[in-house]
Amino acid sequence: MRLLHIQDDGNLSLVEFFEDDTPPYAILSHTWGPDNEEVSYRDLVEGTGIQKRGRGKIAFCARQAASDNLKHFWVDTCCRSVCRYLLTGWLPAVVDKSSSAELTESINSMFQWYKKAVVCCVLLEDLASGTALDVALGDGFSRCRWFTRGWTLQELLAPKLVEIFNKAWVYVGTKSDHAVAISQLTRIPTEVLLNKTDILRVPIAERMSWASNRQTKRKEDIAYCLLGIFDVSMPLIYGEGEKAFRRLQEEIIKHSNDLTIFMWDAALGNSANVPTYVGILAKSPVQFANSADITLLLYNDANPEFSLTNKGLFLK
Repeated sequence: MRLLHIQDDGNLSLVEFFEDDTPPYAILSHTWGPDNEEVSYRDLVEGTGIQKRGRGKIAFCARQAASDNLKHFWVDTCCRSVCRYLLTGWLPAVVDKSSSAELTESINSMFQWYKKAVVCCVLLEDLASGTALDVALGDGFSRCRWFTRGWTLQELLAPKLVEIFNKAWVYVGTKSDHAVAISQLTRIPTEVLLNKTDILRVPIAERMSWASNRQTKRKEDIAYCLLGIFDVSMPLIYGEGEKAFRRLQEEIIKHSNDLTIFMWDAALGNSANVPTYVGILAKSPVQFANSADITLLLYNDANPEFSLTNKGLFLK
């Protein structure tokens, strides 16, 4: 994991750490602007990108980290040397294998990186300056892109301490302060937002429903951004499209016997008529939109053993 280190003279440097050697750090959560305005890993290494708007985000996170007596922080745009094209929607003819491997490792580790952060600073760049969080729920806050993007879901759920800032970088409260309002907006229970309920105890279908109204730039990413929420890992295959979400469900089934994974609605997410025959797995999280209010009568331990085979679902 690469972190930006705040040196004694105020300058920043990139430092790589491994697992238990990682020092306490802050982490930034935001929505990407135009690709040419975000500061990349290459910009940091070569000393370029001084005029890019994304530089302000890095300076903001550095200030917040320093105010919390932290010497290190992480920003997704520049702390990874991965091929940016994989993240921004266009694939080059040749993908560097080392960059591809780092991308896979970082995305599979992302939930844990946010969970282990001392503080997560959420920058809502479309929340008007001077707008109080609760007041803005009816207007600006509910329309903030941050609450509609796939990647920011885990960034809301994983960290214990989430501090929220508006477009002027003014502090407007924590996730805990506004858990009720955020719950109403996202349909995520306050107990989960307050980290009082283990997310892995929440029914699979309900967790899927949290992503039903979120979007990603690439089709595959709606699956990849959910890996940590289901505590699974899998290789990234950009170019597979909707198959990625099927692979995610298959991976979940390998590790859980929660039958709610089959509680989805084929009528959702289909612009045309509902097909006469559908597979047993959903096409996207959209089809779980009506699965937010599920109550388990029995623990999953009481469920029968089941698995997917080359002929379909095997139920023991």
